[in-house]
Amino acid sequence: MALAREWDDLVEQVRKLEGFEDFLRPPRLDSLLPVASDGPVVVVNVSQWSCDALIVTKEGVRNRKLPDLTLGQATERADTYLRTLQDAERAGHDHLMARDAVDAAATPAAIRAQGLAAAALMKAEHSTDDMLRSLQGWLWDCIAEPVLDELGLDQVPPTGTPWPRLWWCPTGPLTLLPVHTAGHHGEAAGDGAPRSVLDRVVSSYTPTLRALLEARSVRVSADRMARDGDTSRADFGGADGDRMLVVAVGDVPGQPPLYNVAAERDVLTALFPPGRRTLLEGPEATRRAVDEQLTRHRWVHFSCHGDQDLADPSRGGLLLYDGMLTISDISARQFRGDFAGLSACKTAVGGINLPDEAVTLAAALHYTGYRHVVAALWSVDDSTAAQVFSAVYGEITNEGRLRPEAAASALHNVVRALRDEAPDEPRIWTPFTHIGP
Repeated sequence: MALAREWDDLVEQVRKLEGFEDFLRPPRLDSLLPVASDGPVVVVNVSQWSCDALIVTKEGVRNRKLPDLTLGQATERADTYLRTLQDAERAGHDHLMARDAVDAAATPAAIRAQGLAAAALMKAEHSTDDMLRSLQGWLWDCIAEPVLDELGLDQVPPTGTPWPRLWWCPTGPLTLLPVHTAGHHGEAAGDGAPRSVLDRVVSSYTPTLRALLEARSVRVSADRMARDGDTSRADFGGADGDRMLVVAVGDVPGQPPLYNVAAERDVLTALFPPGRRTLLEGPEATRRAVDEQLTRHRWVHFSCHGDQDLADPSRGGLLLYDGMLTISDISARQFRGDFAGLSACKTAVGGINLPDEAVTLAAALHYTGYRHVVAALWSVDDSTAAQVFSAVYGEITNEGRLRPEAAASALHNVVRALRDEAPDEPRIWTPFTHIGP
C-alpha cells in the first residue's frame, strides 16, 4: 500500500512537468485531431465483437461500420498470405541454390535439379499472384471501398491537381496486409471510376496516431532549430546531418547473394556527391561502423538482407557483414532521422501464429525515430527493388539533398507505373510501402 501511494505521488509530480500533463493517461481527442492536418487517418479496428473504420479528420472522428469484415476472416487471410509468401521465398532460395550448383559443376543431375527448381519457382510465383489478387479484392470490398466512399474519394484526381493523402492505421492481423493496393485492378465501377486505392489516393501507413503526430512535431522542431541557427543536433537539421548513409551488403555467408546491391549503390553515389554521402559496403559495413554513423546522418539507405520476428520485433534487424544490427541496437541510440530506405528482404514475413499486434521491421524503424520509411513488405526480387528505389530517389533528390516529404507521392507514382506495366503480377508492385507523415 505504501508503494502504491508512492507511485501515485510520483505520477502526479510527473504530470506537473511541462509537456507531461497526460503522462499515463489516454490521449485527449483534441490532442490527436492535428494528426489529420494533411489528410484523413483511418484506424481499422478488428475484433470478435465488431469491425469498424474510425475515420479521423480535422473536424473529428466518425465511425464507419465494416459489416463484411470479421476477425476470423482477417486472421485466415493473413495466415494464407504468410504461408504463400513463405512458400515462394523457399522456392526462390532453392532456385538460387540450384543455379549456383550448376555454375559450380554443370552435371546432368545439377541441370535437372535446376529445371525442377525453376518450375517450382514459377508455380510459387503464380500462386502468389493468385493469392494477392484474391486478397486485394477482399480488402477492397470489406475495407477500402466503404472508407473511400465515406470520404468522397470516389474518382481519379483530375490531371494537374495534387492527389489526396490518406493514412492507414490497421490493427491485429490486418497490420501485415497490403491495404494500400486493395482493389479490383483493371475493373471500373458503374460510373467508370477505377475500383482500387492506387487510383484514388496516395497511401501511407502509421503504426499509431501518436507515432504520426510525433513524426510531424519532430519536423516542426527541426525546422525551428534550423531557423534559430542551432546546429547542435545533427539529427535535427544540422549541416553535418544533411548526408546520406549508404549501407550496401550484397554477400553475407549463409545467404543468397544480392546481385543488384551494386546497382543501388551506384545510383545513390551518383545522386549524392562525396560531400553528401558516406558509403559503407562489404567488409566495411560492420555493426559497429553502421551504428556509429547512424547518429551522423539524417538519411540512410540499407541495401542488404533483413530478418524479423513478428512475436518479438526487437530481435529483428538488418544482416550486415559481421552479423545482425537489431532493432534494439538502433533504438538504444534514440536516434531521430528524416528518412530510411529499406531495400531488404523479409521485412514483414515472420511467424504463422499471429500476435494481436504485429510490428514489421519498417514500423519498428519508424518507432525508433525515422520519420519516413520506404520498405518492402516481403522478400522481393532485388532487381525490382533496385528499380523502385532508383526511381524514388531520382524523384526526391535534388543537388545532393533529399526531400523526404515527397517520398510517399514518389513511391505511389512508381508503384502505379509498375502496376500498369504488369497488372497480372501483383507480387512485383504490391510490397512497397511508405510509413510516416
